[in-house]
Amino acid sequence: MTSPIVHSSDPVGLFGGGEATFADVAEVRALASRFVAADGGAALAVQAGLSLDAVIGDFDSISAEILAQIPSARQHPIAEQDSTDFDKALRHILAPVVVAVGFLGGRVDHQLGCLSVLARHPDRVCILLGPYEIVMLCPPRLDLRTELGDVVSLVPLAPVQGTSTGLRWQIDGLHFDPIERIGTSNEAVGPVTLTMNAPSMILIAPRRCLGAVTQALLQPGPDARWPARAERYRAQPQS
Repeated sequence: MTSPIVHSSDPVGLFGGGEATFADVAEVRALASRFVAADGGAALAVQAGLSLDAVIGDFDSISAEILAQIPSARQHPIAEQDSTDFDKALRHILAPVVVAVGFLGGRVDHQLGCLSVLARHPDRVCILLGPYEIVMLCPPRLDLRTELGDVVSLVPLAPVQGTSTGLRWQIDGLHFDPIERIGTSNEAVGPVTLTMNAPSMILIAPRRCLGAVTQALLQPGPDARWPARAERYRAQPQS
C-alpha cells in the first residue's frame, strides 16, 4: 500500500500541466480544501495564487522559478520513470474525491494514459475536468443530475456489465467490451442512475454535473467507490 503524501477528509484539487484555465482553477477551488500539483501543473496553481500542499512528480517539467515559490518540505520528487506524473500524484493522495484539471486536451496519448491510471487505482476516486465534460471511472453506483438531451457516454476499458435508468438506450443486459461493444453518445431523458459490476467503465458526462457528482461521491458506503486494487467486484450489476 502506497503511503499518502496528502491525506484529507475533504475533496482535493489536483493540477496537471495540460490545457487548463484560471476559470478551471476557480471551479476546483470552490470544491476542494487542499491542493496538489503533478509536476508542471504547479505553474498554473502558483499563477492562480493557490497555496499548494504538495508537488509530486519526476520534476522534469517544472521550472526552477516555480519551485522557488514552493516550500521545499512540500516538494516530493519521485524519480522512477515507470509511471506518469498523474499516476505518481494520484496514488499519493488519500481523499474521498480528487478533482483534477489539466489532464484532458492536448496530446491524445497523455489523455489515454490518464484513463489507464483511473482504472489502475479504482480506490482513488478522481474526476477529470475538461472544457465541456467530466471524465471518471464509474463507481459501483452513481446518480447523475442530467437533463433531457444531455450526452452520456460509456467507454469500457475491459469487459463490464451494468444497469441504467434515465438513458434513451438502456444498458441492462449488455456485455460491454472495448473491442466488441462501447456506449458512446447515449442520451439522458432526465436524471440518470448507473451501476457497474467492475471498475472498468469510463463515464463521460456534462461538465455542469461536476458539483453534484462530487457531493455524491463524498457519501460513505460501498456504492461510492471501488476497493483498493479492485480486489472484490460485484458478481452481477445492481438493479
